[in-house]
Amino acid sequence: MVNKLFRHYRSAYTGLPKTAWILALIVLINRSGTMVVFFLTLYLTQKLNFSVTQAGKLFSLYGIGALVGTYLGGWLSDIWGTYKVQVTSLLLSGIAYIALGYINTFYGFAVLLMILAVVCEAFRPANIAAIAKACPVELRPRGFTINRLAVNLGVTVGPALGGLLAMKNYSYLFWVDGITSIAAAVVFLYLGSRMQLDMRPVHKQKDDVPMSPFKDVVFMFVLLLLLLTGMMFFQFFNTWPLYLRQKYALIEAQIGTLMGLNALIIVLVEMPLIHSLERRKPLPIISLGVLFVAAGFVMLPYGNTYLYAALAMVLWTIGEMLVFPLVAAFIANLAHESNQGKYMGMFSFTFSIALVIGPGLGAWVYDHFGPVILWYGIGVTGLIVFSGFQIIHKKLT
Repeated sequence: MVNKLFRHYRSAYTGLPKTAWILALIVLINRSGTMVVFFLTLYLTQKLNFSVTQAGKLFSLYGIGALVGTYLGGWLSDIWGTYKVQVTSLLLSGIAYIALGYINTFYGFAVLLMILAVVCEAFRPANIAAIAKACPVELRPRGFTINRLAVNLGVTVGPALGGLLAMKNYSYLFWVDGITSIAAAVVFLYLGSRMQLDMRPVHKQKDDVPMSPFKDVVFMFVLLLLLLTGMMFFQFFNTWPLYLRQKYALIEAQIGTLMGLNALIIVLVEMPLIHSLERRKPLPIISLGVLFVAAGFVMLPYGNTYLYAALAMVLWTIGEMLVFPLVAAFIANLAHESNQGKYMGMFSFTFSIALVIGPGLGAWVYDHFGPVILWYGIGVTGLIVFSGFQIIHKKLT
């Protein structure tokens, strides 16, 4: 039994193209230095003496820049190729991060932060479009999964290291974030030229005109469902920890370990899980995953202990693992090879919108109607999204 599980676990990591591993490595290097955004509010209020309101405005500007960057990155990927977009994004992001550490005026910080958001977030759609191009259709779910694995490994390193550096000098955060971005670009340039990675744009033939993503009814409906899913998902960043602090009386360290549990489960389980599901129809699995995400929130009012919160987190994490790699692969398969960048750009753009809307809307419902109404509202939303994915599945079969 143990040997069988080990073989399955090992087989989950075999067969992927080298390009997919290189893309994951670049993400890991880049994400391992991600720390500025986690400590930006503290830096702005404690070191630059900005007000909380000013810090909030700056975060909103970053969100607007992210919207522009994700759409621009996808669009440019179809023109320049995903390789050039990723390298350019990493290099410019590194320079912008370092420069940002030397700006101490509100308007100067606002301008450079928005520029940083545009160039930094342009990397994401180019990277996932590159995965779609590098992996055959049957391997795309695992290709996106190994990328998520790299993201989660990197995020476990960056904030922890950032907390230590912030205690010494906040300027170190900007330098480390900048250097790791530039280092990722240098490694990518070296490996890309040595292994002759083919990430050039695909030019369509005269008689082969791909459908515009805006005219793809299935794709646009999926984006609407993902917008609702993202708005549920991003409660993880504000109303979820607030509720655990107020209702469950958990301290920050306990909430942090629950966040760590989420990352640990993804690192250990997601790849073999997706490997075992990659031959199945994706939409029923995605719709089931949405229910798991919703259930992880809906069950919160019925308990008040750390172990109960951990159980809710496990359910929520299972849903996350079932939804995101498979839906990325599904969208990549909808796109024509010559406009995958646009499709993946709009995919990333949708989650950027959800990140802008979701936390604010959730906090408003939490304050005006109470957290229980918010969690039940997420449950209703989950049922709507579940039904939507089921409708698409029936339409396509």
